[in-house]
Amino acid sequence: MSKIDYTRAVKYFLLIDIWTGFKLGFKYFFSRKTTLNYPHEKGELSPRFRGEHALRRYPNGEERCIACKLCEAICPAQAITIDAEPRGDGSRRTTRYDIDMTKCIYCGFCQEACPVDAIVEGPNFEFSTETREELFYDKEKLLANGDRWESEIAKNLEMDAPYR
Repeated sequence: MSKIDYTRAVKYFLLIDIWTGFKLGFKYFFSRKTTLNYPHEKGELSPRFRGEHALRRYPNGEERCIACKLCEAICPAQAITIDAEPRGDGSRRTTRYDIDMTKCIYCGFCQEACPVDAIVEGPNFEFSTETREELFYDKEKLLANGDRWESEIAKNLEMDAPYR
C-alpha cells in the first residue's frame, strides 16, 4: 500500500469528513441569519437592476423622449412600438409609445440606446398582473411609472454614470 492509501484509510477510520461537516454546520448555526421576511423586509438592489420600464420627464415636466426610435430599432424582442409626429416648434415627440412586457427580455438595450435617458428600466420588480392585457404598457402608464420612481431612477443613473 502506498502512503496515499494509508492517509485515506485514516480519514475514513476517524470520520474526518463527518467532523468537517459538523464544524461547518455549527459555524452557520451560531452565525447571524440572512433570511428576510420578504413582503415586510426587502433586500438591497443593485443600481444596475433592470425592472419595470418607465419614461422619464425633464424637471420642467416635459417628456424626455425625442422620438428618435433607437430603442425600437435595437429591441431584439421587437417589444417596443413608437409613432411620432413633429410639433409646432419643429421638434418631434411621440404620439404612441407602447411596450409589450410579455415579449420584453429585460436586456436593457433600449436604455443604453436612448441618447436622452428617456426610457429606463427602474427598480420596481413587483409588477405581477392578473391578465396579459395589463402587461401592455402605453405611454401614459410608462410616464406614470417614471413619475412614481423618478427619485430612485435618478439616484441609480447617477451612481452608474462613471461606468457608462
